[in-house]
Amino acid sequence: MSAIALRLPQKAEVWLFDCGEGTQHQFLRSDLRVSQLRRIFITHMHGDHIFGLMGLLASCGLAGNIERIDIYGPPQIHEYLQACLRCSQTHLSYPLKVHAVEPGVIFENEEFTVSCGPLHHRVPAFGYRLVEKDRPGRFNVECARALGIPSGPVYGQLKRGEWVELPDGRKINGASLCGPTQPGRKFVYCTDTIFCDRAVELAQQADVLVHEATFAHLDAQMAYDRLHSTSTMAAQVAHLAQVKQLIMTHFSPRYAPGNAIGLDNLLEEARAIFPHTKMAYDFFTYDVPVSRE
Repeated sequence: MSAIALRLPQKAEVWLFDCGEGTQHQFLRSDLRVSQLRRIFITHMHGDHIFGLMGLLASCGLAGNIERIDIYGPPQIHEYLQACLRCSQTHLSYPLKVHAVEPGVIFENEEFTVSCGPLHHRVPAFGYRLVEKDRPGRFNVECARALGIPSGPVYGQLKRGEWVELPDGRKINGASLCGPTQPGRKFVYCTDTIFCDRAVELAQQADVLVHEATFAHLDAQMAYDRLHSTSTMAAQVAHLAQVKQLIMTHFSPRYAPGNAIGLDNLLEEARAIFPHTKMAYDFFTYDVPVSRE
């Protein structure tokens, strides 16, 4: 079932994309901590993407140290959660904020911007794009000392690339004392959807694109009938969007071991179009590398 955890070590936070049935049990089997869960992004209201949500939220209250959880998703997500809480008489011991998303920026802080865009599925579905903001390069302390700049709060301003005026009247550009800018990384999550231009737009220049690949190319007609993607459609999105790494997920059980067409076939089909393709599996992890200009 769909559930992708994005770990942000610098913030000691975990952000979750979709929450299929059994997600809380998978948390217990991983090295992730439920107490660090802060944001959940739901793509659409089909059960294989939301049936684990209520159980996970109830368990979060038992984990302690939960300041607040923000949930983003289609407008129906609020009604669904309210019905679950009411009918099960569940009380959450922490604040829960639900955000009905619309295309565009849905969250921004000093480090990240998250936006969403509509996909093409049987029900309203959204893809999500998370962009890490660029950061100044390494601050050259030795150079600052050689210029006679006294240490203190001014170093913080210089590290951020700001202009500062010293007591002696000199004006120093902090950017000149920093190394190359560290470009922010881009993570994109697209499911469920058939191939569409909006997915390509959302995935532009992504470091990592997680894209559904429910069917093999040989079963393309089923993909069109059910508005899901084939492995080749996922690869086409990655190729057209010029992403660095494609990770396919959301495979149909029809490709389980022992069947005529297996998951290896889907991987071969995708790599024929986009070589930098991997297949997700339970507890698969991928470290998004930091690039430098």
